[in-house]
Formats: sequence, structure tokens, C-alpha cells
Amino acid sequence: MITAPRQADCNPIRNSSLFSGDNLQKLQQIMYFQNLNSNVNVFREGDAAGSLYFIQSGKVKLTKLSEEGKEYIMSLFHGGDFFGQLDASSRSVHQFTATTIEKCVVGVFQRSDLEVLLWQHGDLAIEFVNWMSFMHRLTQTKFRDLVMLGKPGALCSTLIRLSNTYGRQDEKGIHITMKLTNAELADHIGCARESVNRMLGELRKAGAISMNDGMITVTDLPYLQSVCRCELCPKDLCRM
Repeated sequence: MITAPRQADCNPIRNSSLFSGDNLQKLQQIMYFQNLNSNVNVFREGDAAGSLYFIQSGKVKLTKLSEEGKEYIMSLFHGGDFFGQLDASSRSVHQFTATTIEKCVVGVFQRSDLEVLLWQHGDLAIEFVNWMSFMHRLTQTKFRDLVMLGKPGALCSTLIRLSNTYGRQDEKGIHITMKLTNAELADHIGCARESVNRMLGELRKAGAISMNDGMITVTDLPYLQSVCRCELCPKDLCRM
């Protein structure tokens, strides 16, 4: 059964919120669930793209490999998210690699089953089009961050996305509850770990962030927004 993750476990921003409860249950009826260990590929870049996926629990990262062999982390998905790729071509292949970050329960549904369900339920078809449009916009904004903002801007944008997705706010700032190493942050923006070390140091000196035992707290969100020329996208779009 599709259930919303507990509030204590993750941020309420889930891309499944684009579907009504009734339609989520319709999608559940055509899924089969898999239990996956951490560091397992759900699919690889270049694999045939004939299925979509739903995370019942756990986390999955979506990565892209450059021609130079550099891995970029394009997205992080958590409990309550759909991910995957479907398009008009029956010969479509995945443009990214999906890998579990921790133990996951993942629901899988086939393109053929989904097409029948969309043909039967027009309201679900409209919600599914909205979901695909949202995922396209999300990918576009992340490529914008990588290409147009420079490395400091891309890092600030990533910190904002992390605070929206995994942040808990109190009087001291927005605590990012997901612990990432500097090497992992570097994979999000496509630069060297040493460059991330330097840029984080500069943000700390500017009073924009604080760090404690590897955990980052955003203490001056407007400063980060000014560096990345933030367009003030809604939080459901400005996410990992």
C-alpha cells in the first residue's frame, strides 16, 4: 500500500503530491515491490526505459556520467517520490543511472500497464502529464545551475535545495539533516573536493552557513540566494 513517509523521516516535499490519493491507489494496483540493498543500481544509463518507479522507503540518487568520466549527482529521491523515464519512443533508453543510497523498498510498474490505466482514467492521465512536466522543469533548473551559475553559484543553489528538501528550521537557522561529505557535494556541482572545501570556508567566513561535525546549517539564506541569483522558485521545484 502506498503510504506517505512519516514526518520525522523526511521532508514533506514529495513529487507524488501531484497525484490525488485515489489515483495513487490506482497506481499501486499495477505495481510490484522490490526490496533493494544499498548501492544497488535500479537501472543504468543506456538501459531500455520501459518502467517507472516509486520509493516506498529509502533514498535513491540519479547520476550522469560525463565524457571525462566525472559522475554528476543530478537528483536525490526519497520515500514518496516517483522516478524514471517514459517517452513516446518504444526504443527509449535511460539518460541517467539510478542507485540506491540506503536499503529501499521500490515499487515498479510497466509502461504497458500504465498506458491501460491512463486510457481508463482521464483525471489520472492529466495528473501524469503534470508530473512529467514537473520532472522536466526540475531537470532543466538543475542543468541551469550547473551551466550558468559558476561553481560558487551552483554550490549555493545546491545548499538551498538541500535546505528545502532536508531542512529543519529553528532560531539558529535551517539545519540540513542529510549529511553529505564534501566529495559528495562536489559530485552535485561537478568540481573537485578541494574547491568545495574552499567555497564552504568562504561561506562560513561570510556568515552564510555554519558547520558542526560535518552537518551544515544555513544561517543566511538571502546571502546564498544572492550568490546564485535565485529566481525564488517554489520549494516543490527547488528541491534535490
